[in-house]
Amino acid sequence: MASEALIANAKDFLKTESPDSKLNLYDHLASILHSVLEGRTTNSVDVFEDTSRNIKNNATNENELSEEDIAIIKLQNNLFEKSSAEDAEPEPEDEVEMPLPDLMDTAHYFEQAGVGLGREETFRIFLALKNLVDTHTLQSVRFWGKILGTSKNYIVAEVEYREGAEEEEQGEEGEGEEDEPKDEEEGEPKEGEEDNVPQPDYKPPPVIPKEENGTGCNKKTYFVCNEPGTEWVKLPPVEPAEIVCARQIKKFFTGDLNAPVISYPPFPGTEINYLRAQIARISAGTQISPVDYYKFEEDDEDDSDGEGRDSFVENVEFEPLRNQELIDPSLSNWVHHVQHILPQGRCQWINPAVKTEAEDFDDEEEEEEREEPDEPVPEHGPPLLNPISEDSEVDSMPAWSAGLTSTHVPQ
Repeated sequence: MASEALIANAKDFLKTESPDSKLNLYDHLASILHSVLEGRTTNSVDVFEDTSRNIKNNATNENELSEEDIAIIKLQNNLFEKSSAEDAEPEPEDEVEMPLPDLMDTAHYFEQAGVGLGREETFRIFLALKNLVDTHTLQSVRFWGKILGTSKNYIVAEVEYREGAEEEEQGEEGEGEEDEPKDEEEGEPKEGEEDNVPQPDYKPPPVIPKEENGTGCNKKTYFVCNEPGTEWVKLPPVEPAEIVCARQIKKFFTGDLNAPVISYPPFPGTEINYLRAQIARISAGTQISPVDYYKFEEDDEDDSDGEGRDSFVENVEFEPLRNQELIDPSLSNWVHHVQHILPQGRCQWINPAVKTEAEDFDDEEEEEEREEPDEPVPEHGPPLLNPISEDSEVDSMPAWSAGLTSTHVPQ
């Protein structure tokens, strides 16, 4: 009995936590022995101190998690819990095609090329995208990518709503919002002001209207979050002025959608608008596919060269090209499948000189005294499904290059 009491006292002593590292010798020795028995190296006694140091450093780093890290861990832990809707068996009449593709399968192929986010993070992003599908009526969902920021990062999802679903969602968000009362006295001359104050003749250039949802730069809708498990935020439609300015400035992202964008020329919006503008630019310039993978619909009455077209369909008769054809230096076997953004900031050019009836009525008297401006020259860009071989050079170098990720891939 005396020996058992000594053993219990010794065990309690070994389990005493250190006031500095919050570790105890009992668990530390157990971890060392577990590592030694798992590795079973012949020089275990020589690397005993190194093993102890590595285990202690790893345990110390785990104990140094901030409150924000702990909150994110708890949020991501919820991603692995099944909802009641998943447990219930869906009725046959409600079964629809899964809008979310197998992200892990896609990540596997990117991994072969040496790019990706790692399997663990990719799986957490997949679960976060699944939550996005469960909370919105979506036709398709795609992991667009990850944008790094100085404080936080952005995980971007590209989605398409089912027909009529986006309008219903916007209507629900707009309920309860009331227009702010306008100041009736705004614009009226104050007391003491003379009526003959000279007015400037300068008139700002007309505002280029944005493209409608589902067309041009706003063909897709984008959601972002900082970490898997945090709330998805829907990005607003992009304005032409935002794209025009985004082409002229270079700014780091902070990870805060409400952060101001301080630049020259001044950017018309906050970081949420700057992020949406850069997503539109990246999508238009970098999304490519093998030639003939997509085709135009046969009943499309547009020009045969693709100019003016804004949609296509997947070619069911597509035959995959050989690897040597895909890495051909001419790059004629790859095409852009996203519309080019014109200098105006739109995919479809609009004449800013054409005024509405209201503008014509307001400017009826001024037009008599003012000289009419020159008619703007219409802008044209490369058509849809244009070969990447026709892209302009970047710093006297080709915009694209192709190569095999491994020499062991069957040809």
